[in-house]
Amino acid sequence: MSNSPSLTDSAPLPKREALPLGGLLALASAGFITILTEAMPAGLLPQMGEGLGVSPALVGQLVTLYALGSLLAAIPLTLLTRSWRRRPLLLVAIGGFALVNSVTALSSHYGLTLVARFFAGVFAGLLWALLAGYASRMVAPHLQGRAIAVAMLGAPLALSLGVPAGTFLGTVVGWRLSFAIMTGLTLLLLIWARWQLPDFAGEHAGKRLGMRQVLHLPGIRPVLWVTFTYVLAHNILYTYIAPLLGPAGITADIDQVLLVFGLAALLSIWLAGVLIDRWLHALLLISCALFGLIAVALAFWSNLPVVIYVAVALWGLAFGGLPALLQTALAKSAGASADVAQSMLVTVWNLGIAGGGLAGGMLLQGWGVAAFPWAVVLLMLLALAGALQVAPQQLARPSLHVEG
Repeated sequence: MSNSPSLTDSAPLPKREALPLGGLLALASAGFITILTEAMPAGLLPQMGEGLGVSPALVGQLVTLYALGSLLAAIPLTLLTRSWRRRPLLLVAIGGFALVNSVTALSSHYGLTLVARFFAGVFAGLLWALLAGYASRMVAPHLQGRAIAVAMLGAPLALSLGVPAGTFLGTVVGWRLSFAIMTGLTLLLLIWARWQLPDFAGEHAGKRLGMRQVLHLPGIRPVLWVTFTYVLAHNILYTYIAPLLGPAGITADIDQVLLVFGLAALLSIWLAGVLIDRWLHALLLISCALFGLIAVALAFWSNLPVVIYVAVALWGLAFGGLPALLQTALAKSAGASADVAQSMLVTVWNLGIAGGGLAGGMLLQGWGVAAFPWAVVLLMLLALAGALQVAPQQLARPSLHVEG
């Protein structure tokens, strides 16, 4: 017998046969602004360095501090706010971006900008812990996976379209005005979210599970293991994509290669949205296996441009829908403790990003780019082993019920 809270403790779900797209797109827009806030300094290193009077390397630490804030804050903040009503809490997280982007736009002091970026990461950690659970509360059980897929759409759109657009805007109107525009968009999003999103109660004190209890719910640890190994493997390749293209002589085509990846990832998100509620476990296994096979191909034929392009397209297809798959699997495994479980995923995901950069650098320095595919093969075998530990019937249950 599971030790998770009973799914019948809450009020019954409304029988909605259509997705509440207005509210779900508001959640997706929050994710879009979060990723754009995170990545924009990377595309504006020279301009921000000149404006703040520091080197591009120090501007790069603005991204590092953001990741650190998210890594440190996701679990503690989620635990501290479990009793809060969900909509006010989500609006606080979104509103935080208006505040920190305003400070970034106005600050001429590097130290103050670093502090603003750290707190941007804090708000991001809280927001990402809330999105999947919020989306799943808004729909009937058989639509929860699709709802989460729509709510997660903002992140890949920001990476594939928003960051290049933000970089272009920054070069045209200046980086300060770019962050000010982000503030204005965030304020509009606050109004939209308040209008479109229903409110839900927080967890009742007597029904809360401790973090250790949530971690030991069936399915939680395997999903987190898949998250860490997969994101670690992905970031070894993605962070060092330029040297990976070297053997094929297409390093100068990196923008085209990343465009192929981004378009394939968007197709993957659409496919996940269509299939996730019926084939969640199968999709998770296919994603792990496909990425592993891509790495095998790169190990033997990375000197052929056509293989690189095909592999990158299949890689985008494998990875694009992964966040929705993992968050849906975690929400269904965690039941009423979904937000706490999602905060763990945020933390593990950021550890995978940091670990990928570190491990990739060590591999590149020690054995060269030829070691990358074999490291990915090993990690994907570990991820596949974790995915096989998730019982399909565990993923067939609804994640949680609406609370008034």
